[in-house]
Amino acid sequence: MVEKRQGIIRHKALYPLSHHHHRALFVAMNLKRAGTEKSRYSLEETIEDAAAFWDPSGINHFRDEEEILLPAFSQYASIERNEIKEMLIEHVEIRALFDRLLKKEDTRAAFLNQLGVKLEAHIRNEERVIFPMIEQALPEEKLKQLFSYFHGRREK
Repeated sequence: MVEKRQGIIRHKALYPLSHHHHRALFVAMNLKRAGTEKSRYSLEETIEDAAAFWDPSGINHFRDEEEILLPAFSQYASIERNEIKEMLIEHVEIRALFDRLLKKEDTRAAFLNQLGVKLEAHIRNEERVIFPMIEQALPEEKLKQLFSYFHGRREK
């Protein structure tokens, strides 16, 4: 008998962030495949798609995590955790990489691949470590407040 693997169960308040992560994983996959035989897109198409993903929705996503989600978490648990520090450092690194991409300072396949690997690892860490930690720490009442915020303003 083959067990059917279930995805990560996420609190509905964080659905918009997780849905954005799903889109980001698709972008990361295309970036990782850029310039290889696995790619279905030219380098220019991959860059255009990544740029369209990042500005403004990727930028806003990071802001939501930094300005809404983490302050909410800090009300109930210490943010002095290596996982949170790592997340924020990765935000800075990913912003810098996307900035280089948007300015077309580096359009080589190797650079796109590097960005894809970094983006995918970051998303997987947030989904597997950061979000569960936040869901566990926040009471239902606070999650309901986040639900109203995230579901009321997120881009599709």
